[in-house]
Amino acid sequence: MSIMTSLARVQAYQEERAVLLVTRRHVHVSDRPLVFVPLSLAGEANAPLACLVGSTPQSPTLLVVPQPRNRDLRFRFAESLADIILGYIDTFTVSMEQDRDQNVFTDAPQLVVANPSAAAFTRLLGRSTRLRRPDGPYAVAPSVPLLGRWLTYFAEQTERPGSAAMLVMTTVLAQHWATGQSALEDLNLAALLGWIDPWDQLTGAQAAAEAEDPVRWPPAGPATDPTFDNEVLAPLIRSYDLATDDAGRARAVAALERALQGQMEPTWRLLWRAIELLRSLPAGSTVEHRWRRDRHQFTRQVEYWRDGGPPQPRRDHAVAAAQRLHWLERELDEYTVDRAFDDELVMAEFRLSGEAFVGRVTRRDPTRLDTSGRRRRLRPHIVVATTDPVRLEVGETVRSAARPSQTARIVALSTPAPADQADAGEPTDAGPIVEVTLELSGGMGRSLTPEPGSVPELGERLCYSSLVREPPRPVPFPSREQTPWTHGGPPEEYVPTDEDAGEDWS
Repeated sequence: MSIMTSLARVQAYQEERAVLLVTRRHVHVSDRPLVFVPLSLAGEANAPLACLVGSTPQSPTLLVVPQPRNRDLRFRFAESLADIILGYIDTFTVSMEQDRDQNVFTDAPQLVVANPSAAAFTRLLGRSTRLRRPDGPYAVAPSVPLLGRWLTYFAEQTERPGSAAMLVMTTVLAQHWATGQSALEDLNLAALLGWIDPWDQLTGAQAAAEAEDPVRWPPAGPATDPTFDNEVLAPLIRSYDLATDDAGRARAVAALERALQGQMEPTWRLLWRAIELLRSLPAGSTVEHRWRRDRHQFTRQVEYWRDGGPPQPRRDHAVAAAQRLHWLERELDEYTVDRAFDDELVMAEFRLSGEAFVGRVTRRDPTRLDTSGRRRRLRPHIVVATTDPVRLEVGETVRSAARPSQTARIVALSTPAPADQADAGEPTDAGPIVEVTLELSGGMGRSLTPEPGSVPELGERLCYSSLVREPPRPVPFPSREQTPWTHGGPPEEYVPTDEDAGEDWS
């Protein structure tokens, strides 16, 4: 936990209300997300029990598996779920536009789940259905394997920093608000929203305490409350098993639907309220860039499967895993820089650690030329006075969000004499003043005279940090066929077999 988050949690505890950690929303929120609230049967490996799913708050679709241990009923549930999710996805494959010389869909689907456990359920449901076959033994409907591919796709996108293809709501909310409870307690969606948006004139702490009542606020899933399992669910499933005719089974299913809908509706309402709260925050300037990347990824995936591409393998081979790890690390670095440059509260973390500083320009030499080389180059100098702790070294490169195309190199660090502190432009009671001399390059035009406004003016307040987005560089990964023997050698090609139909749901 960072210093800023720790301080915000203390403040939230004292004020009994969640505290914003950001000034901007750092995730895209779709105009038409698909909210998915799944439940699973306790004691069974990822056995689907029921779900609420839909793209509008007023019209969720309820799906129930009256006997989750029955394989046929499980796949009937998966087929019904496929009709909804695949139909939703298809609505985004109608309109395309030109973007960077590529045809890309104008929008992309967004799946919303309550917590990491629901995301894990989605991943496992995708894994247990994407390799099924529509023919041969244990045949399933053709839509079921395609559903599994898309559920796996959404679950995998949660690993990509900044991706909004699938929102895990407790994680997203905790990135934007700090509560007065522990990170473990923040996994309870009702308690988390109780701190952020308390109801019935309660304080955040009171609402969070009330959210622990499983009768009023049932668990957000996929696990259900043990008391509900023993006293309500088990007798209803037993009634379905003991029914001897269609009328009896229909009555048992109707009773199950009423009971399970009551368990999921509070979470359904909380998720839509959370979506409203996120929409109320202004989006960061780089959010649209990351969503455009999601749209490109969605377009490539649709085209890949339309061209006959196989489903995701059970496990990545060594080269694919290394490539994936490389891109995840690169996207994490980019996401960290983007959030900091978008949001002064996020940047404050780096100011505390000495990786960034804020100050005013006290001296400038805008027309300075570097004559050390064969050609003269425009290299202005500015001096920034700051009271922030500067833990950067001479020679390091820094950049300001106000001039992202301009690079600054630290050429000197000095502390003015006490008598000169008052002239540095910063309040002396905030701490000792450090003067940072910076050499500027880029973003000033091509002549030896800088364009107007390209060099910071005297008295201008700026934030410089060592967070720099590095340009992408190709990494020489070996081909699949050249996988070294130390990593298992070239992997075998996947060939569908009858064993795929018997894969466990877990």
